[in-house]
Amino acid sequence: MENSCRLGEKPRNIQENELVYVFECENNRSAVYDKNVLIGRCEFEVINNVWNITHTIVNPGYEGRGIARKLVTMIIDEARKNNIKINPICSYAQKVMLGKEEYKDVL
Repeated sequence: MENSCRLGEKPRNIQENELVYVFECENNRSAVYDKNVLIGRCEFEVINNVWNITHTIVNPGYEGRGIARKLVTMIIDEARKNNIKINPICSYAQKVMLGKEEYKDVL
């Protein structure tokens, strides 16, 4: 499977309280950690230079904090930086992206 991320780039980390959000190009995902424990991720597959968002999950006990949305938007931001289109296959990514003017450039 091809990878259109810029390998070798330093991962982009965003810290929010005790949670750390990371775009992990080498793992085709954005992830969030609580004290170094993975508690959520948004995964994508790369096909024909399109990022197909396939799965978004947040561990029980962390729901309702906007974590899943931040994981999806982290992938959107990285796709924009790399001039890549996104196909939101995952139902949550569809809910976030489809029909929204602000995401038309990556769809």
